[in-house]
Amino acid sequence: MLFYSLLFSLGFLSKTIPKIDKVVAYAHVTEKSMFIAKTMNLKEAMPFEFKTDLDSIASSYAGTKVDSGKLRLRLKEGLRLGTISFNNVERAFTNQLVDKIIPHWYGTPWSFNGHTAIPNHGEIACGYFISTTLRDMGINLNRYTLAQKSPIDEAKMISCGTVINKIVQDTPEKAFEEIDSLTKEGLYFIGFDQGHVGYLLKREGELFLIHSNYLSPVSVCMETLKESQVFKRFTKFYLVAISHNNNLLQRWLDNSIVL
Repeated sequence: MLFYSLLFSLGFLSKTIPKIDKVVAYAHVTEKSMFIAKTMNLKEAMPFEFKTDLDSIASSYAGTKVDSGKLRLRLKEGLRLGTISFNNVERAFTNQLVDKIIPHWYGTPWSFNGHTAIPNHGEIACGYFISTTLRDMGINLNRYTLAQKSPIDEAKMISCGTVINKIVQDTPEKAFEEIDSLTKEGLYFIGFDQGHVGYLLKREGELFLIHSNYLSPVSVCMETLKESQVFKRFTKFYLVAISHNNNLLQRWLDNSIVL
């Protein structure tokens, strides 16, 4: 790690979290100002770990939120001028949320009552993880109101009147098959009966669950849906598009209130 610290100080490496192909787990350790996140590049099958100063994370996250606001304005202007299509908005919104906003939160400890607004400072419950990251992406909502709703009511709010798919199956295998058939490349909200919420990401044909996980590693993480222990505990799910939800994205562009 001394080598990496030297590179950081010389400016050869960025202090932001590196983009990786697939994340399988993040582990939190209790230090006053540091956390260790374990990730896996599945293509190379080489695990690695990195340390980041928490004050730097807070500063970087504040900058990322500002960037999200600038992105919203650029996209709105592009639509007005006719230089981009709404498909560009869908992709840009998804990439900013999944690859820029959310990665700051990996490793943040889960707690039933957690509601921190700063990544890796304090703890966060599953509902607050969703509402906080959507708010920090620039969606005009009350993160407390959204986080305190049941999964189905949270789905209704995020849907903005679009379709909510209800999946009820007697085995995880059947539920996975139905969810796979209902989704295309992009990001979704997924509610687990009355007990849990998270993001569902379909990327390169594979389904991932991004959530504040109350099971191992008891923190915000990304894992494959098929291997998720939380997913295997439920038989009823609510699925709402985020990437392909024009009503929600238009409200984002217009800064209109969702809640």
